[in-house]
Amino acid sequence: MASSPQVHPQQGCVVFAKDKARVSRFYQQALGLVAEESEPSHDLLCGNGYEVVVHSIPSRHATLIQIAQPVQPREDTPIKPSFVVADLEAVRLAAANTGGHLRSLESAWRLRGFIVLDGWDPEGNVLQFKQPE
Repeated sequence: MASSPQVHPQQGCVVFAKDKARVSRFYQQALGLVAEESEPSHDLLCGNGYEVVVHSIPSRHATLIQIAQPVQPREDTPIKPSFVVADLEAVRLAAANTGGHLRSLESAWRLRGFIVLDGWDPEGNVLQFKQPE
């Protein structure tokens, strides 16, 4: 009997990171993703119907990037990925454990059946989390 072809996620994003390992841990824990591939240049994280590629910024460029402590959101980026999650509080704990942040529940808004909150990864990349109501 022939095996069925492997189904790959249809949605995804690429995040460029100064510290690939740290940023990869954030996305794995906050989104429940599994590292399917890990190379010096990138990690391929998959789960829940999507994939996130965490790609290392070349060292010649990475040395020029300063990450504030505590990490501040990068508000000047033209794109913000959005992810559906089962539990915003689980995302909050994962973010706190990996150097990211999730805004307070008081700042959440409701949109098309979701409770929506912004957060950021350990390097300040802003993203949105949506929990079904």
